[in-house]
Amino acid sequence: MGTQEKVSEELLLEEEVVKQNEIILFNDDVNTFDHVINTLIKVCDHTPEQAEQCSLIVHYNGKCTVKTGVYSDLKPRCSKLLDAGLSAEII
Repeated sequence: MGTQEKVSEELLLEEEVVKQNEIILFNDDVNTFDHVINTLIKVCDHTPEQAEQCSLIVHYNGKCTVKTGVYSDLKPRCSKLLDAGLSAEII
């Protein structure tokens, strides 16, 4: 009979903690679905399917997270959404 050795290794992972912010899009009675969808595709790099789903969530729930990331990336995107007449904020 042989001796069985158990080797255990500990792996330490260093994780960079990055604070994630969100752009929240709010419902309004002004903008059309097409305008919201096209704007999300252009500004937030959504696929047409993502943009359509977000527009429906906003319509039925009153708001939806449309983009998550670091603040420096979200700020210009949120500004473009506001410039397009949409109601959005970064949280």
